[in-house]
Amino acid sequence: MNTKEQSRLKRHRTIKLRMQGTAEKPRLIIKRSLKNLSVEIVDDTGNKTLFSLSSLNKEVKQKLAAAGNIKSAQTFGEIFSQKAKEKGITKIIFDRAGYLYHGRIKAFADALRKGGLEF
Repeated sequence: MNTKEQSRLKRHRTIKLRMQGTAEKPRLIIKRSLKNLSVEIVDDTGNKTLFSLSSLNKEVKQKLAAAGNIKSAQTFGEIFSQKAKEKGITKIIFDRAGYLYHGRIKAFADALRKGGLEF
C-alpha cells in the first residue's frame, strides 16, 4: 500500500471515531475508485447496512456514459438520493472516508443535497 492510501486510511479512522450513524440519522460511506463510485448507508448502532448502490449496478450503468468523472458523480448522486428517499431516509451523516472534499466527492455530495437529503 502506498503512502497516499495509508494517509487516507488514517484520516478515515479519525473521522469514523467522531461519527456514529443511528437509525434516525444513518452514516453514508462513499468508496471511490478510478472508474467507479460505491455508496452505502449504515446504521452503526445496529451494525446494519440499510442501503447500498454502486455505479456498477445495471440500471445505474445504463444512465452513465462513464462512471469516473464529475458529471457521472452528479447523476449517480441524484439517482442515489431518489432511491434513499424511497427507502425513507432523509437525514444522513456524510462520511467521505478520508477522501478530500473535492471533485467527484463534492459533486456527489452536492447532488445529494439537491436531491433532498439533509446533512
